[in-house]
Amino acid sequence: MRALKSCIRVALAGGTLVSAVAAGPVAAFAQTQGDGQAVAGNSDVTPLSKEAAGLPKVSPSQLLKLAESQVGIHENSYGGGTKFQAWYMSSPRAQETVARDGGNVSAYANAAWCDMFVSWVGNKLGIRPVLGSDAYTVAHARWFAQNNRWGSAPKPGAVVFFALNGGKSIDSIDHVGFVIKDNGNGTIQTVEGNTLSGEVAIRTRPTWQVAGYGYPYYTASDPA
Repeated sequence: MRALKSCIRVALAGGTLVSAVAAGPVAAFAQTQGDGQAVAGNSDVTPLSKEAAGLPKVSPSQLLKLAESQVGIHENSYGGGTKFQAWYMSSPRAQETVARDGGNVSAYANAAWCDMFVSWVGNKLGIRPVLGSDAYTVAHARWFAQNNRWGSAPKPGAVVFFALNGGKSIDSIDHVGFVIKDNGNGTIQTVEGNTLSGEVAIRTRPTWQVAGYGYPYYTASDPA
């Protein structure tokens, strides 16, 4: 069984994928969404709330239904071949992240794809502007923090960012998925891409591996 590829930043220069250290710590943020609110309904008008007003109505349970329906999709022997990588390479976002990180779009074909899976789900449902989109987990986590949608509470539909060595800083993040539920015993149930032997799978994870949670600005709520 091939070891899990960490979804850390990749340098794409010359089409060769190598690990790279994120540059600098995240700036201090005036506010964070520390209560773990993962649904629409905030009274404050924010850039994300303005974006949400024109998007399809999607709740956390609808997102999880789509994410879980992808369970079993597996990469090829080169670490590529998934529809998530193919979609990301064809998206305008790939050009933007290459401009930021260097290299070329074709290198995403066999790159670690955990965040491409998360981004694909948001795009498929039409809520990419309020869920974010990236191939680099650290940058995606920073996006949530910069939009005051970052916290420490596991909520269904939250984007969970892992530091598998137990780190708690955003710069230590190396994997990502979605929270299905808090098991209430120090573990969470998740759905993740590029996990186990390179597949989409439902996992049970200890919360000590979690660096933090990003809360998409959902455009609909689930019944209480």
